Amino acid sequence: MVLYHYYEQSTGPLRSISDLSDEEAENVLRRIKTEKPDIFLSKRPEDYVQKRRRFEGILRNEFIKMGGRPERNTPHYFVVERCPFFEKWYEHTAFITVDTSELDMSQVTFTYGDSHPTFSGNVKDGKEYRNRLYDFAGIQKIIEKYGLPQIWNPDFKYGPECYVEVQVWTDRGLEKWLKTVLECM
Repeated sequence: MVLYHYYEQSTGPLRSISDLSDEEAENVLRRIKTEKPDIFLSKRPEDYVQKRRRFEGILRNEFIKMGGRPERNTPHYFVVERCPFFEKWYEHTAFITVDTSELDMSQVTFTYGDSHPTFSGNVKDGKEYRNRLYDFAGIQKIIEKYGLPQIWNPDFKYGPECYVEVQVWTDRGLEKWLKTVLECM
């Protein structure tokens, strides 16, 4: 399975506002809204940082309940396979790919769809993958059963899921890209 991480080409991969303080994260979002008002990321709600922290806490707790031992406080985010939806998120979109064979899969979790609506409690359609975090074997079964959302729901007509989100709870296996991040700082 190939995982994609999309990012703004000028900032480099694997840079996350989750690694910043609340104040720094808010400043980054304000700058994006001011400097690049037409890109998807500039459309985040005012309380996005607080919501993101809440959902990341849920993800981390669910991972620990599954027996996981996260090496990071917050995950690196990827999606399963190519997803055209993300190609519109940034002004100059770039991506890296990682094969699952390059990662310690005991440090990787998945949600069928974005983790925010998955765990929000706002989507009440009874689908089995709501409020669920999966390990590698579990998500493979769900993908086998339902397919990749970016194929059957690329424009959100059939629900909030249009990709499979991947949470990587370690830096191991990502060193060559993380080195690039450190060089850019």
